Amino acid sequence: MELLSTPASRLHCCSWICEDKIRGRQPNGFYRFPQGLHRAPRRLVSNSKELRYQGNSFESNHASFNKEALILKQKSEDIVLQLNGRSIYLVGMMGSGKTTVGKILSEVLEGYSFIDTDRLVEQAVGGGASVTQIFIENGEDTFREKKSEALQGLSIMRRLVVATGGGAVIRKENWEYMKHGVTVWLDVPLESLAKRISIVGINSRPLLRCQESSGNAYVDALKELTDIFGKRSRKYANANARVCIEHIASKLGLVDVSHLTATAIATDALIQIENFVKEKEDGNKATPRNS
Repeated sequence: MELLSTPASRLHCCSWICEDKIRGRQPNGFYRFPQGLHRAPRRLVSNSKELRYQGNSFESNHASFNKEALILKQKSEDIVLQLNGRSIYLVGMMGSGKTTVGKILSEVLEGYSFIDTDRLVEQAVGGGASVTQIFIENGEDTFREKKSEALQGLSIMRRLVVATGGGAVIRKENWEYMKHGVTVWLDVPLESLAKRISIVGINSRPLLRCQESSGNAYVDALKELTDIFGKRSRKYANANARVCIEHIASKLGLVDVSHLTATAIATDALIQIENFVKEKEDGNKATPRNS
């Protein structure tokens, strides 16, 4: 999948799938968290190296992309005070872009850091095992338990953008941990997810390994994704805010959601978060205080 429609500034499908390692100190316990929330001026560079962010200035060879980036930065400045340090938890199906969007949000929200819970689970288990290996060798229950432990540790921290796993919404206790922040559902069409995942290989996702393969990676992925989403859709809907990829594409006049940029998605995420925060504040004002 390509996130930008112009050759000069395209981001490829792997940018939605690849995830960097987390760097930071290790407190009591197994998980490594960021050293602090005060960071040096950051530099955001897209995979195409067309966009560079240094301090408060943007440089881009593509005018429309530059405009998108400026809108994103302005929106982040509007909402960062309203968030008041609350963390952001991104939920959604596998391959929905939680890591890519999460990294962008952490870059533009002053004082925020990015965390991927999959990386925390890998660190907890150790031995250099990947999430896929842990899932297969240790079992789904162990994997889910480690994920819950990671979310519990993150729940006491502030100013984080957290990419949760696709199944984080399954456990009730995870919602208790995430309620300390703002939960955002990245709602991506299953057909788009199937295309992305089939490109990198269905075996990269343990839950998508079919007992009986049709020989068509896309068909197999779509079948399994449809089944999984049917079991999780109501849980995703519990999120405080929903980012509907189809709706964003429609507003921008795009027929194919694969032409939607990660920057546009991140901007809409901030808009939906802002709407939730305002509604919550308005609700608190309308609630009479006990005398």
